[in-house]
Amino acid sequence: MMNVQPIPTASERINEIRALTADIVNKEILPNENLLWASRTNRSVTESDLEASQEARRDIETKVRQAGLWAPHLPQEYGGAGLDFLELAYMNEVLAYAVGGAALFGVVAPNSGNQTLLVKYATEEQKRKWLIPLIEGKLQSGFSMTEPDAPGSDPRSLRTTARRDGEEWIINGHKWFTSNGKRADFFIVMCRTEDPDNVGGGNGAMTQIIVPRDTPGVHILRGINVWGNESDHCEIVYEDVRVPIENQLGARGSGHQAAQDRLGAGRVYHCMNSIGQMWRAFDLMVERSRDREVHGGLLRTKQFVQGFIADSYMDIQASRLMTIHCAERMASDQDARTDISAIKVFVPNAYMRVVDRAIQVWGAAGVSGDLPLYAMFQGARTLRLADGPDEVHRILIAKNVLARFDGGSGWDFGN
Repeated sequence: MMNVQPIPTASERINEIRALTADIVNKEILPNENLLWASRTNRSVTESDLEASQEARRDIETKVRQAGLWAPHLPQEYGGAGLDFLELAYMNEVLAYAVGGAALFGVVAPNSGNQTLLVKYATEEQKRKWLIPLIEGKLQSGFSMTEPDAPGSDPRSLRTTARRDGEEWIINGHKWFTSNGKRADFFIVMCRTEDPDNVGGGNGAMTQIIVPRDTPGVHILRGINVWGNESDHCEIVYEDVRVPIENQLGARGSGHQAAQDRLGAGRVYHCMNSIGQMWRAFDLMVERSRDREVHGGLLRTKQFVQGFIADSYMDIQASRLMTIHCAERMASDQDARTDISAIKVFVPNAYMRVVDRAIQVWGAAGVSGDLPLYAMFQGARTLRLADGPDEVHRILIAKNVLARFDGGSGWDFGN
């Protein structure tokens, strides 16, 4: 069981959220992980197994709703728990301890991120048509931004275009790693849009446009193979795709800011999720060290393993405090750009180290499907690319620090 106690420096509300979440994780999810995700195991699964799995998930979702924690990222007016940024950050470290825990609380990427975008940028008509059915589970969505021929770390390089023709946008482009591409009923597509008042000299401002899946010209080529398995991250070609002007999400040119709104908060949530996963890996490693006997003694007596425990403790503590510090700065509307880049580099790398040590202590079992460690390791390595590669964030940190010195002052680590 996850050991979650009140944090003296956190608010009563945050401690309540963490306690309620931990109660469901410990009592409902952890004892039933194999049942809940029976379809993902390597074991043969019967139809009755799948039915029992679905019933168990529905039962937990009901308890989550009763606890007032369903869809914590959404405002209450849209059926969510209405948690603020800091409350949600603190909740994620607890929720991520359990395999698939977020999905049972109504947080499923990319739908959750797209819901947040629609809440902020959509018109009332767009909310009625796309957001409400998405929240109700009647529609699925995808986020279509990354391109195979453009570096994801440089949004200025995106080539997909939307040209205005009367009351329609005509979209042409090639995307890949469009999340949830196989099931999505609509995509939010990042496009370079021309200025209709400056024909021939448009500035190509980035705009997000809603594109229904069944629109002529939307060609879903494949689910991309990731870590040896086919995924629902799809490669899509948009060929003369026509959608109404009213499918534009937000003002023309707001696409880059909308993406940053999504990614900035998302990076903090990813890091808190990573901490929850590290926490689980750490507990598994310590558990193994206390039970496994090898070469005349328990693993816990071996100095190499004691070093693993100490190093993982330090990695988790450093990651957690850095991330909470960043979240607090963001929650109080302080400039947190350097902090965001710092955690985006440090936490996934620490995550990899912590999981790698746990795998080493578990030996062959660590890379098997019997434990969640192999999936954690793959996820940690992927995070070093997602939301901006390590190298870009390191450059941003250095630029921000140098700019402060160039302005006549040193870096104040206390603020």
